[in-house]
Amino acid sequence: MPALTFNNVSKTFGDNAVIKAFNADIHDGEFLVLLGPSGCGKSTLLRMIAGLSDITSGELLFDGDVANDWEPKQRGVAFVFQTYALYPHMTVRENIAFPLVMDAFRKWYHLPIVNIIARHRLMKRPDIAERTLKIARQLELEPLLDRRPVSLSGGQRQRVALARALVRNPSLYLLDEPLSNLDAKLRTQMRSEISALHHKVGKTFVYVTHDQVEAMTMASRIIIMDKGVVQQVDTPDSVYDNPANTFVAKFIGSPPMNLIPASVRADGLKLSGEISVDHGATLPGRREVTFGIRPEKLELKAEGEGRLPARVAVVERLGAETVIGCRLMTAKGQAEELLIEQDLVFVRVSGNPKMQIGETCSLDYRAEDVLWFDIDNGQRLS
Repeated sequence: MPALTFNNVSKTFGDNAVIKAFNADIHDGEFLVLLGPSGCGKSTLLRMIAGLSDITSGELLFDGDVANDWEPKQRGVAFVFQTYALYPHMTVRENIAFPLVMDAFRKWYHLPIVNIIARHRLMKRPDIAERTLKIARQLELEPLLDRRPVSLSGGQRQRVALARALVRNPSLYLLDEPLSNLDAKLRTQMRSEISALHHKVGKTFVYVTHDQVEAMTMASRIIIMDKGVVQQVDTPDSVYDNPANTFVAKFIGSPPMNLIPASVRADGLKLSGEISVDHGATLPGRREVTFGIRPEKLELKAEGEGRLPARVAVVERLGAETVIGCRLMTAKGQAEELLIEQDLVFVRVSGNPKMQIGETCSLDYRAEDVLWFDIDNGQRLS
């Protein structure tokens, strides 16, 4: 099982740089997720690992050996594509067994008549038949083995594509948004199944997604990318609690972290140019910053009881919890004019607080729950 190392890897298409000086290590046996918005270079990076795309510059190392010029077969990888890419004329059994059959093929097996006879004989070979059946049982595909892809649902087809990758027992699994075509219930089920498979086989998984829920629930580490540049590499908990910059803070979390422009002074904090708060910030002198806090760290209080006067703009009742979007108002004693140009400030509370749109309230927080970011470059401040 190889450990992968990227040394200043880049990829360009003409004048367009898709990956820019990518540096990272993927440890043996870990579940690493490449996370980022569409077009950030995640899938391109996965294809470079598989040998399906050339590396423009830099080095990709498999266990310390430079693998830039290795053929895909030399790398020992299995690739699960976003689209199912199943052979429509083959049964589920034949689709799953196809990599094993091809590994056993000889040159003369490609002759027209010999091809058909050879494939049927190889399908019946005990080791291939046993391995195919074992994987089908793991993914609950055994009743579907004699059906063709056209008669399967989207979730069943995705499981067949996953089984075809697993059947080879490779050293490295590459998965390119394999759950993007599934409905919400099946996505949840398949997340659990893929995580369980990772623990069972103990191999390295590199998983591409733009869905932060998949990343947070499945990954042992996450690489967050934007426009071909690594923004942060860390565990899911660390990425959530200590985002490296405002991009990560906004990308991770639903709703995302509240980010409010602020001025820090010796006598307190001024948010959005309107709200003065006795905060006790430790940043010296006056400094323009971004005030960041997670929705669950904010406390919803009655009007006048918290430091941030607000008015309810959105209420999302989710059963066990409620997400409330508020607009901050001017300080008490001034005209209660809403700061409508500002983004909503979200607070997550348990249960149902029975708040209504238009109702006034206040928000409060603990100083230790606030994160500070540079207002110009977005980097987190100590």
